[in-house]
Amino acid sequence: MDRRSTFHWIILVLSSLVLLFILAPLIGMVLDTSPAEFFQTVKDEEVQDSVWLTLSVAFMATLIFSFMAIPFAWLMARYNFPGKRIVQGLIDLPIVLPHSAAGIALLGFISREGLLGKAADAVGLNLVGNPVGIALAMAFVSLSFLINAARDGFAAVPERLEKAAMNLGASPMRMFFTVSLPLTWRNIASGFIMMFARGMSEFGAIVIIAYHPMTAPVLIYERFNQFGLSYARPASVFFILVALVIFIFIRIISTKAN
Repeated sequence: MDRRSTFHWIILVLSSLVLLFILAPLIGMVLDTSPAEFFQTVKDEEVQDSVWLTLSVAFMATLIFSFMAIPFAWLMARYNFPGKRIVQGLIDLPIVLPHSAAGIALLGFISREGLLGKAADAVGLNLVGNPVGIALAMAFVSLSFLINAARDGFAAVPERLEKAAMNLGASPMRMFFTVSLPLTWRNIASGFIMMFARGMSEFGAIVIIAYHPMTAPVLIYERFNQFGLSYARPASVFFILVALVIFIFIRIISTKAN
């Protein structure tokens, strides 16, 4: 056996161990869930409502905030300005914050005593315990993924292409939509998926903002806390399978678009 084949075998074994570490808990959870338990959970309206709430709110939060995040990412990729590293640090901050700390920080902002909460309360909207508050919590902890992915994509677009479009008479907005955005679509799609995934899996911040209505992670935690592992496991399997189908579908759509 030559050195090259030895190296390949080492890489193969290490890769297999990593993959096994990821798959083993999931496969074990599926095998430990009986078909009767699974289908009973699938028919549970409380579970259906929580999964639908999670997916719909996560998708809408990602979609709405992307209209602000993508132009911001282009700005971060194209311009150098004083304090840019500080701004980048602020963008990354929600990623490293403990989830409970993120929830507490956001609660102070959207509660009736907070800045945004007061404005919402003036029009009769209480953001705490509301799907809008859940969306804000999801966006707060996940927006960094979309911004960073889009920024890297815009940075990879040669500036000469944008300047050429401008020299040919294109307005800055037309240049952005006809040159920069299409060439960055793959990165944006990847960031969109990552933001959506991070938002729908969030627990710590959401449970502080809105225990009710319950998202799927909160529902799974409540069932585990009240009834134990055997009661929480089928709901976990159902949520994972639904998420898996959706992510595969999004990946297929984004791949065809590219």
